Amino acid sequence: MNATATDEDEGRFAAHAVTLTVNGQRRQVEIQPWVTLLDLLRERLGLTGSKKGCDHGQCGACTVLVNGHRINACLTLAVMHEGAEVITVEGLAEGDALHPLQAAFIEHDAFQCGYCTPGQICSALGLIVEGEARSADEIREAMSGNLCRCGAYPNILAAIEQVLADDERRPE
Repeated sequence: MNATATDEDEGRFAAHAVTLTVNGQRRQVEIQPWVTLLDLLRERLGLTGSKKGCDHGQCGACTVLVNGHRINACLTLAVMHEGAEVITVEGLAEGDALHPLQAAFIEHDAFQCGYCTPGQICSALGLIVEGEARSADEIREAMSGNLCRCGAYPNILAAIEQVLADDERRPE
C-alpha cells in the first residue's frame, strides 16, 4: 500500500485482475487501482532489480521495457498495462549466459554502487531496439533520463558503444 492509501481505502476500492507477461512468464495478479508498475514488480512479484530511486520519474532507476519501449515504472499504474509484455533486468540473461549489455557493463566497469545499473541496462536495451542512437552524442542524449550518482557515465557509454558495434558486425 502506498503512502496515500489508507486501510479504509483498501475496502472501498475493488481490486483489479491484471494479466501481464513478465520476463516471458504470464502473471495474473489482483491489485488496487493505485499500484504502480514498479510496486507491482518489486512488492508483489519479487523482482527487485528495478529500483525505486526518486519515485518521480527523474532518475531512471526504475526503467523497464513495456512492449519493447522503455518507461519509468514508477510513473505508470500497473492496471494500464493489461496484456503487456514487461521485461526487467532479471529477464535479460538466458540461464547463466549474461545478456551482451550485462557482460559489457561488467567488462567496462560501467557501475560503481550498482543502484542505477538495472535501469541503465534496460534503458540501453531500449535505445538499441529503437535504433535511433549511433553516435556518442546520440547515446548520451537517449540515456539522459538515467542518472548515475557515482558518475560512471564514460564507462556506461563505452559499454553501450561496444554492444552497438558488436550488433553491427553480427551477420543477420
